[in-house]
Amino acid sequence: MDPLSRRYAMQVICVTGALGPARYGEIEETFGGVSSSTLSTRLDELVEAGYLSREQYAEIPPRVEYDLTEKGDELREKLDPLLEWAEKQETLS
Repeated sequence: MDPLSRRYAMQVICVTGALGPARYGEIEETFGGVSSSTLSTRLDELVEAGYLSREQYAEIPPRVEYDLTEKGDELREKLDPLLEWAEKQETLS
């Protein structure tokens, strides 16, 4: 199954793009009711599909950062007009 069709996948792309290199906790804060396992799975799928990169630093405590790849950034650029439209619809209601 295409990872982009999975729940929260596009939101993860947008959030990661907005935050720049982001740690798991920063991404998790933006999602209210998403379980940790679901978010972790989504991140892993998007890394495997080439939309996100994952950088693990050899520090104590361990630090992992996610960032958009070129492919992920291209997708985020395509999603921006859709998000702007959705925001405009919210203000009209």
